[in-house]
Parts: sequence; C-alpha cells; structure tokens
Amino acid sequence: MVWDHESSRPGPVPDEPGSLAHRAYEDLRGRILSGRLAPGAMLSERRLAAEMGMSKTPVHAAIERLAADGFLSVAAQRGIVVREVSVREIADHFEVREAIEPFLVARLAGRLGADHRKRLSWNAREHRRVARAGDVAAVVDRDAEFHLLLAEFQGNREFARLMAQVRDRVRASIHELSTRHPERMLQSVEEHDRIVEALVAGDGAAAAERMREHIRWGMQRLCDRGS
Repeated sequence: MVWDHESSRPGPVPDEPGSLAHRAYEDLRGRILSGRLAPGAMLSERRLAAEMGMSKTPVHAAIERLAADGFLSVAAQRGIVVREVSVREIADHFEVREAIEPFLVARLAGRLGADHRKRLSWNAREHRRVARAGDVAAVVDRDAEFHLLLAEFQGNREFARLMAQVRDRVRASIHELSTRHPERMLQSVEEHDRIVEALVAGDGAAAAERMREHIRWGMQRLCDRGS
C-alpha cells in the first residue's frame, strides 16, 4: 500500500484493481486488444480523460503502464501512438510459445480430470460454432481461451501469466491472420481436438508434437505477411 500523508491512512496503489489508474488501463487495453484502437492511432490524454470521466493523472499512469507493456509508443515528437507489432516481435512471441506450450501439454498428458474435459469440450463447441459463423473476434477469444486453459490446468501460475501476456501481444496479429485465412478458423479447432485426444490418451509426445505443429503454422503465416 502507498501511505497517504495527508490523511494518515494507507491509500490505494495506483495500479491496484478498483483504482482509477487500473480502470483506465483496462479500458485502453481492451480498446487496443479489440482493435477499436488500431496500430498507428494517435491518442490524447486530455481527450481520453474526458471520455472516461476522470482527471489526466490516472490516464497518464495507464499510458505509462501500457507503454511499458509494449502496447503504446510515447515520444516527444510523435506523441502517444498505438504500436504495431513488428514481424520480429511476432516471431519472438511465437518462439516463446513453441518453447513453453509443447512442454506444458507433455506434462499434462493423462492428467485431465472430468472438470478439465468438460471445460475443453465447451470451448471446442463454442469455437466451432463461432468459426462456422465467421465471427473472427469470437474465434480469437475461444482460441486464446483454449491455450490459456491448458496453462491453467498444468498448475504453474507463472506459465499461465506469461502465456496471457504473450497472447495479448499477438492478439491483433492472430485476428488479422484469421481474417486473411478464414478456412484456418475451423482447421484450428480440429487441431485443438487432436491435441486434446493425445492428452486424454496420455500420449505426451504426440500432444507436444501436435501443439508444436499448430504453433508453427501460425508463426510461419504471420511472419510472411504476403502469404
């Protein structure tokens, strides 16, 4: 906690849940992840503060945090700009995924409980439904949910936290990929199904290899924007 000298009572940490800075951060982060604030968009602290009904101070704190997270670029010459993820950054993030996710599923093989299977089954049904409907935003949500569920089931909180961060950074790129390759949306569900089949069968090697192939497809397409 941060000590409030004037009132002699502990005040809230600027980024803790419930604080104005945290609300501003979640609001702006949501706009960026949903594409409402596209790469290259210019932001104004004053305008954002007015839209959110708060002073510039918490908005400034939120912008600093988003810049540290890599979502925004802040420079005296250009101002505040939503960053576009470079091809190099995309490759870096997918390499992190390729290092972590096959390892996670290999360890998870044969350990799925009834509740795990129920949640994965629901995810697969919803993923398939929104893919058939061509709802790209919902497809990206369900795809992310599948991978984060596996990290959660494995039980390592640090892996789960890192996975969530990586997914956030490449979310817009995955949305773009799904838009350019609509046939991929259903293919992705089928690949998820095969990964789960290997997990249920207790075949960690097969689960890891299927996850590796699944990740590599996305990395290759995203790093070759002309495909």
